[in-house]
Amino acid sequence: MRESRLFQILYILLEKGAATAKELAEKLEVSPRTVYRDIDALSQAGVPVYAEPGRSGGIRLLGDFVLDKALFSPAERRELLSALQSLSALESGSPTFSKLSALFGPPPESWLEVDFSRWGNKLEDNKKFETLKSAILCHQRLKIAYAAASGQITTRIVLPLKLSYKSKSWYLHAFCTERQSPRLFKLTRILDYTLLPQHFSPPLPSPLPESSPSPSTRFRFLFPSEMAYRVYDEFAADEISLQPNGDYLVTVEMPDDSWVLSFLLSCCGHVQVLEPRRLRNLLAETAQKIYLQSKS
Repeated sequence: MRESRLFQILYILLEKGAATAKELAEKLEVSPRTVYRDIDALSQAGVPVYAEPGRSGGIRLLGDFVLDKALFSPAERRELLSALQSLSALESGSPTFSKLSALFGPPPESWLEVDFSRWGNKLEDNKKFETLKSAILCHQRLKIAYAAASGQITTRIVLPLKLSYKSKSWYLHAFCTERQSPRLFKLTRILDYTLLPQHFSPPLPSPLPESSPSPSTRFRFLFPSEMAYRVYDEFAADEISLQPNGDYLVTVEMPDDSWVLSFLLSCCGHVQVLEPRRLRNLLAETAQKIYLQSKS
């Protein structure tokens, strides 16, 4: 946190030219004494910062001070600006990107755009992502309403650790205070979230384990040619075999969980389950149940 505050002080002084300890303290939400300690730390690190007494005084940088862009190679500067540019989908104009663009020169051509939101949920999804990111970086407790796989919606107090992207979905790694153990929460299932004033200090009582999927099962599906887009959306090329009649034979090993059945149902009958046989029976029973419910 202190390193971040030192950079904030540096950016404020570069932008404004001068600021009083009181102004910096109010902006950074610390005491003036802390600001003066930070100024000493910057000075010891070689930054030419000084305090000027008097009514028109304040904390200043020497007029010829600039951040040394020679610390980065041209390739590193392009990579850094590209990375910041790709994350602009989360923020309405990144001040860090603007400042480094001014320092390093013109931004690179835009070749990548990253948008973490679902279709039609841009504002809410990006707000959720930003809130979770802030909770992780500030080590701040989080209260969430979560839709579990069991169908229950529960309220949890969690200590957020990191965000990860796996198999087309974002997850929050967090320590659940109720279960007293690490947990993995899918972001789309976090229905509500509130930052709590309490902070926590890592490390946590136990390390976060790697996610352990269910045991794999061998599946074989046959899709007609018009389902090519769904086949290539979900399966790797080496799992797909194009048949002489244009059908697609998929042979894959993956966890036998609820996703498999929901995916097959979403194909609206345009798939044949070759194995395992029990899945064929379950698919038929589920489809029959849906049909009877629609008739009632």
